[in-house]
Amino acid sequence: MMQISHIMSFLFLFGLQESADNVSPDSTSPSKDALLEEACKKYDEATRLCPTLHDVCVLVHVADDPLHYCDLLAFYNWAIAISDRAKMRGRTKEAEELWEQATKNYEKAVQLNWNSPQALNNWGLALQELSAIVPAREKQKIVRTAISKFRAAIQLQFDFHRAIYNLGTVLYGLAEDTLRQGSPNLKEVSPDELYSQSAIYIATAHALKPNYSVYSSALRLVRSMLPLPHLKDGYLTAPPVGNSMAPHGAWKRTEFFLNHEALQQVIRVDQRQITRSLSGRTSDVTDMDKRAIRVDIPDIVSVSACADLTLPPGAGLCIDTTSGPVFLVADSWESLDGWLDAIRLVYTIYARGKTDILAGIITG
Repeated sequence: MMQISHIMSFLFLFGLQESADNVSPDSTSPSKDALLEEACKKYDEATRLCPTLHDVCVLVHVADDPLHYCDLLAFYNWAIAISDRAKMRGRTKEAEELWEQATKNYEKAVQLNWNSPQALNNWGLALQELSAIVPAREKQKIVRTAISKFRAAIQLQFDFHRAIYNLGTVLYGLAEDTLRQGSPNLKEVSPDELYSQSAIYIATAHALKPNYSVYSSALRLVRSMLPLPHLKDGYLTAPPVGNSMAPHGAWKRTEFFLNHEALQQVIRVDQRQITRSLSGRTSDVTDMDKRAIRVDIPDIVSVSACADLTLPPGAGLCIDTTSGPVFLVADSWESLDGWLDAIRLVYTIYARGKTDILAGIITG
């Protein structure tokens, strides 16, 4: 068990950070930066002298949300202090070095406690800040790492609206950069797709926290980038309805859309069938509807990636429902991540009783 003196040392360090936060710009007391620098030095000493310090859990107030508190680690608090110092220095070389230090400490915090969505989210934010300072040739790699951290945070806590919103903003920035650089490599995601992905996360963050003005403002900017009246659309390879064990040749790559109600396969009706239906014969169109896969959001039990040799080549997707599993295949693992997040987020919104808000966003 850790000695009492070590616990008291940790609480003293946290007190230094709290004091820095309370410093007024015109105060004659030690400056905020000086207090933060002192806290950082003490954290450095403490973590080297007492490797078990990270086992101490403290209640730390989360900015602008007084109802939420998190058990955080020493490296996490140290990273926050470094980040606060970096913010004071704009886009300078010194700020770049501080953001790099912050990302390393967030990484250590996650290694010590992988089940911390807040640490993953802050790690992503630090990387996002760092990407705005580094040379252009280094930027995209850092941005994509930030995306992976936000996504990991969401996967730990599906209603973590801050991480959801942050992922939307970093994707929007990536879309802007990709557009400025001209036509993307054929293997890269297009700017339009990145904008659409960004809009999905911002829209779902708003649905979870409709009273947050920053989410509302961002939504006004990106809403038209959604495939309205749907939240997401794209292509998935699907088996014949009710026969996931069908031979690979029977699986077809077809269009799907996701809205607040369901994931729905789109079966295109050819002109000949439309002509017959207009003449009063609607049975063909009805039969086409019956051959479309539909997963209603309330019926979803879980959504996961799956690697199964019985599935056609590609990134496997398993949607477990109250009626049994539905198997689909995405074009790539990156595409699969987008489908997984979108379906999980729509279900989370449904589970939180906010489906009407999402419906208003995409159909209003």
